[in-house]
Amino acid sequence: MSADRLSAPDVLRGLAIAGTFATNIWVFADPRGPAAVFAGFDGGWWADTVLRTVANGKFLALLTLLFGIGMELQYRSAVRRGVRWPGRYLARAGILFVEGLLHYVLVFEFDVLMGYAIASVLVAWLVGRSAAVRVAAGSLAGAFVLLVVGALTLAGAPGGGVPAYPATWSGQVGERLTGMGLYRIELVLIVPSAVVLFLLGSALLRAGVFAGDAAGARLRRGLTAVGAVGVLLTVLTALGGPAWFAVERYLAAPLVAAGLLGLVPALLLRSRGRGGRVRHGVVAIGRTAMSCYVGQNVVAAVLFHAWGLGLAGTLATVAAPARTAVVVLVWVAVVAGSGIIASAWLRHHDRGPLEALTRRLLGRDRSPASPRATRSP
Repeated sequence: MSADRLSAPDVLRGLAIAGTFATNIWVFADPRGPAAVFAGFDGGWWADTVLRTVANGKFLALLTLLFGIGMELQYRSAVRRGVRWPGRYLARAGILFVEGLLHYVLVFEFDVLMGYAIASVLVAWLVGRSAAVRVAAGSLAGAFVLLVVGALTLAGAPGGGVPAYPATWSGQVGERLTGMGLYRIELVLIVPSAVVLFLLGSALLRAGVFAGDAAGARLRRGLTAVGAVGVLLTVLTALGGPAWFAVERYLAAPLVAAGLLGLVPALLLRSRGRGGRVRHGVVAIGRTAMSCYVGQNVVAAVLFHAWGLGLAGTLATVAAPARTAVVVLVWVAVVAGSGIIASAWLRHHDRGPLEALTRRLLGRDRSPASPRATRSP
């Protein structure tokens, strides 16, 4: 494989982390707090709606597909080394759940790591099963998503008042603990949609989505065409108004994500290694994805919440165009800073700090195929 194809997953992952933050930053920037998501964003400029629509769910879906690709690679590694599967992966999922729970309680109401951990336990069992079993499981999960999205769409757009969001960090922690039923309700959709996209990511890797042959190129072109359909559906749902939010986030977004999965590797092959510092920074973010995901949300919390710099409250008094510009500039600064810090970190370490912590908690691999395990006593 060429260097461009080898770097494609890291580039995609870096774009997914940056794009996911492009969704999250609007939650932090709303002075009403995260509950405003359920009431609907208001008081903004038309450009705010466009920017939120571009980011909403698309990059999170891409990240979910890449998580499934990662699971497939770990499964292959276990089979190659003769290690029982899922085996230790279940411990990895448990650690991920705890990390997500801490992220939710201490930082951000809309954490996705908990949902990934739950879905990965099921998919870890499915990934080694027959194609018929995987398709059946994915179809059941997909049907459930369609049912819930349809019900939400028929129910209409959310509305109503938003309770005051605590100004102190401890108050916000208490709000997340007491409001877990509200803020974690999205897991009803995150988990089954993650099951579908994990399995799809695994299947696409098996089909050669990163392969350099003609079949791989055809697959990527097909995915790009699917992405074009997703873009059209996104435009239609955006024109339909807030009532179509769930369709956009859970049905259109995965189609766009599939398109990105096909388009980005093709563009990387055409770039012939060009991209310079920007590409290097995106790759670094991709290689430290979990650390950057959590770190970006921590920085945003400090910048926007009242117990930090209180930028959300300040922006509430600023005219819409200027407010939009500030939010975009903060996003650019945080993402650029993530790339710079991640690049510097990787000069001395082979993985991000949270990724290294997970590895340390799992301990060394004592599988029969590892050199340490096969060494004579």
